[in-house]
Amino acid sequence: MQNVMPIQLTGQAVRVNGKPVILVSASVFYFRIPRELWKDRLDRLKLAGYNCVDVYFPWNYHETSEGKWNFEGERDAETFLRLVQEAGLWTVARPGPYICSEWDGGALPAYLLAKSGLTIRDNDAAYLRYVALWFEQMMPIIRRQQIGEGGSVICVQLENELDFYGCKDPHGYIAALRDMALQHRIEVPLIACAGQGGLFAASGLAKEVIPTCNFYPNDLDPEFEEKVLQYRQLLEERDEPLMVTETNRSHFLLRRLLSAGAKLLGPYLQVSGTDFGFTNGTNNWGDPLAFMTSDYDFGGMISPEGRLRPEVHEGRLLNRLIQTYGDSLAEALPMAPEEGSPYVLNKGDANGVIGPTALSLKQGGHLVFLHNTSDASAPVSLSGGLAEEAIPLSLPAKSTVAIPLNLPLSDWHFAGCLIHSTAELFHLQTNGKETIAAFHADTDGEMLFRFDEALVWEEDGADLESRGRIRVRFESGAGGPTNFAGNALDGRRLVIVVMNRQTALEMEGIGSDGRIVSVSLPTYDDEPAPIDIKWSRVSVDPAAHANLTGTKTIGQADYLEHFGIYRGFALYQATDTMPPNVRRQGILVRQASDVVSVYADGVYAGTVVPGGSSIYLPFPGDQAGQFAARTEIWGHSNFDDLRRPALRLNALKGIRGLVSVSEVKDLSGNWRRQLELVRGDRVKLADPAYEDRQWPITGFGGWLQMDRPMAECFRKSFIPSREADSWTLHFDGLQGLAEVYVNGVALDQVTSFDPFVDISSCIVPGELAQLTVFLERTFEAHAGNVLLYEGNAARDWRLTACGERELAQQAESMAVEALESKLPLTMEPGQTSWLFGSIPLSSSEEGWRVRVAGTGLKLTVLFEGQVISRLWLQGGSARPTMSGGSPDSFWLPGPWFAGKQGELAIYVEAVDPAGPCTIERFSFIQV
Repeated sequence: MQNVMPIQLTGQAVRVNGKPVILVSASVFYFRIPRELWKDRLDRLKLAGYNCVDVYFPWNYHETSEGKWNFEGERDAETFLRLVQEAGLWTVARPGPYICSEWDGGALPAYLLAKSGLTIRDNDAAYLRYVALWFEQMMPIIRRQQIGEGGSVICVQLENELDFYGCKDPHGYIAALRDMALQHRIEVPLIACAGQGGLFAASGLAKEVIPTCNFYPNDLDPEFEEKVLQYRQLLEERDEPLMVTETNRSHFLLRRLLSAGAKLLGPYLQVSGTDFGFTNGTNNWGDPLAFMTSDYDFGGMISPEGRLRPEVHEGRLLNRLIQTYGDSLAEALPMAPEEGSPYVLNKGDANGVIGPTALSLKQGGHLVFLHNTSDASAPVSLSGGLAEEAIPLSLPAKSTVAIPLNLPLSDWHFAGCLIHSTAELFHLQTNGKETIAAFHADTDGEMLFRFDEALVWEEDGADLESRGRIRVRFESGAGGPTNFAGNALDGRRLVIVVMNRQTALEMEGIGSDGRIVSVSLPTYDDEPAPIDIKWSRVSVDPAAHANLTGTKTIGQADYLEHFGIYRGFALYQATDTMPPNVRRQGILVRQASDVVSVYADGVYAGTVVPGGSSIYLPFPGDQAGQFAARTEIWGHSNFDDLRRPALRLNALKGIRGLVSVSEVKDLSGNWRRQLELVRGDRVKLADPAYEDRQWPITGFGGWLQMDRPMAECFRKSFIPSREADSWTLHFDGLQGLAEVYVNGVALDQVTSFDPFVDISSCIVPGELAQLTVFLERTFEAHAGNVLLYEGNAARDWRLTACGERELAQQAESMAVEALESKLPLTMEPGQTSWLFGSIPLSSSEEGWRVRVAGTGLKLTVLFEGQVISRLWLQGGSARPTMSGGSPDSFWLPGPWFAGKQGELAIYVEAVDPAGPCTIERFSFIQV
């Protein structure tokens, strides 16, 4: 007898142990949930009707430093997979190596970014050697937890949304990952998901790797099914199923995907979590820069603290629909796009109705989906296809319905078919000789049956027609369920129950007496609890990180990753070399990210978020003996975007220098200008000896020219100061591309995303400097102004790292010096403090959601010695967009309390130079 693979993926179905299934999968990320609550979250997901989990495995979570691995405690991925199996769920395992997930660097270890000659996320031998080390750790765990080994893993995803990234050889790269997985005896199917529909760019169409799709549409997009059906057809031609590994969280959209033939429905982040520690990412969800909040919550069914949201009921109802139609739905196929729907929908004056899309059920009949996206009820009629007559129905506002047509009643244990029903069939159960079929509808309607055997009906609502037809009319279920019952001659009994949708959403089951058993979600009280907390506070030196051990002399400022610093805070210190007879105008911070707070001799100059570019801080004053720059890596970008240097996936963090700016020169006027005709002439045109006196003189970018695009050459000279040693050009307001030459030497390309260029290497103090700029733009685009920052670069650099462990040590040492303090707490701009409080465990023992009211402050929150959240409260121009969850609250997990109370330590930074910088109150809400 031939062995059947535990998992089979074909164009018609996904089969698990030979049985066709519709997989409904939710993300459950063990690294964002306390270990003590893993089982709880899985049980809650099972309650919501889901049968599958998708889970990333973050490489940089398990490789804590290069070559050091940790799979214990909160990082015990194998125990998590065992719990998934024990919960009766399947698993889509996603080990990357890149996972995105709004996680620090997409889970790529930051040490990779500091290695020269290595290209991440591509068919690069050097990079793949490191990936192989990760797979050597992770793949054996996944192998042991495959379904064929008694585990829950039914497929393994390689990479993640590679089509969003500029991989030069997707086929070679994915094939290399495939070969690694197979070498580790991964026997379940391998998949690769496309983030924006690029199946080749995402999977390379490598053999033995099945492309899947991630769709994030507007839920109400009327053309969405058309798009999905085209992908489904393309995959069916490869004898592969349409599997949607990620999509939005509304079950309204999941139903639309089901109607288009999707066999895996994977709403992303139905189970929310928390980015504990310094694991947040940064990405392009802002304008364009955004910091991800520690609260990782997109509004899915289950909140970070485990609250069940109303969408849980929608998940249960969708599961009942799928289970009711069983194998017939799991093997159903939609109509091919070129055939069009066999059904005609007469909408009349109704707007916002999407559909019909029809699934051809394997065991006969059709399931037709209609969706009303409007705020008003929509009267429509359906005809054509298997509809024997025009079917009038009314779709309530914001509703969706799956209408059965010509459905065989064999699963009901009766002979005949359900010709049509305007109510949705969502539940079928058999108790001995009794079959109960449950429908839901919020409007009056009817069902038309044809029975090939005699039934005696108990209610008057069933109208007998010719040829064994029974027409059952019902009124909307607002007044409660309506039952109709028919009895066969051999004692079999058919009970038809019609209820309203709300009752169906809350239904747990139907008893033998026909009584509906309902389940309600818990109710939650969001009123703050009246708890009395004694706060204490101690002010600390803003450069207090330097008091920790490990300060090193580094000679020249450079990115933190080059010094083995990958997360958390760091303190740069340096000597100001500006001559004492020169007055400082400001401070230039070079190539900085993510958060930099600058001090001159302990005086606060400001906090900046330059996104990897340079930035100028006006800060007049005399020579400072010492500079300090407190930096924080909020997180490496989880996405690749060229609109900010720090948004590139390989971007490094920290700063590359500080400059005391003694003069800001406006060089915008009196450039010689010529239309650039031949790009190959740039070296010649940039030569200082090139004769340009015949060129017209104009402001930078000021020549009226109608070419589209324009390619111009601008030349200008200036005499640099003899006392300066640093010169930086700032193309302020540039809307184009500028290529900069100084004294004939090509330096860099400048864009609006990074408008600074350091020209110091080409300048001789006191000697004439020739600038040549080649400018490319459209006529409408602005060239902006050209500013020159002239000054003296700081020297004699020292660097101190401060990660989670060092921060906890500092909190412990400072707590003994803290004095009792009352709220509100007000701090001067630039000031830093520790705030301490002992927090009682909530009466429910589930913990607290803590909301913070305040402005102008950045908080790093430690609970029992662990960083549990980072908040940046409203206030100040430097504050970036905060995305991903609540920007002003954090969760104290109940299991992390030490007995009946837990210790809270908050590192508070006043980061709004204009103030006020205040914590008004903390509100503790029981979860």
